[in-house]
Amino acid sequence: MERTFVMVKPDGVGRGLVGECIRRYEAKGLKLVGLKMQILTRELAGKHYAEHLGKPFYEELIAFITSGPTVQMVWEGRDAVAQVRRMNGATNCLAADPGTIRGDFGLSNQKNIVHASDAVETAAREIGLYFAPSELVSYAVPGEEWRR
Repeated sequence: MERTFVMVKPDGVGRGLVGECIRRYEAKGLKLVGLKMQILTRELAGKHYAEHLGKPFYEELIAFITSGPTVQMVWEGRDAVAQVRRMNGATNCLAADPGTIRGDFGLSNQKNIVHASDAVETAAREIGLYFAPSELVSYAVPGEEWRR
C-alpha cells in the first residue's frame, strides 16, 4: 500500500474543515495512519517549501503557512498520492472542479485548504519532515479487503 502526506493549512483549520477533509479521505477508502497538529516554525516551513526558495511568492507562502495551526496526516491506500490529489482538486481553487476539496471550499491559489504530496518520493520526504517512524501506525480494520 502507498502512503501520502496531507496537511490541512491554517485556512482549513480556521474554517473548521479538518473533519470534512478527513471524512472525504476515509469515505474514499484511505486509511489514516498518522495525525498531528502544530503551528509550523519558519524553519520547518522552509524545509517543506525548499523548492520554492527564491521565487517571488516564497515569503508570502511561508508567512501564510506559519500563521496558524495546521494538521498533518499520513494516508495509506492503493495509489494514495494520485487519489488524494484528485480529491483535493487543482491548486488554484478557481480552476478546481466542484466536488473536490479545493473546488468546494478554496478561496484563492494560496488559501486552498490543503497541501498534498505530488509524488511517492515527495510523500516520503514530507512524511519524514513531520513524523518519526514510531508515530505511524500499521493496523488492520474490519472490511479492509474492500479497500484493495
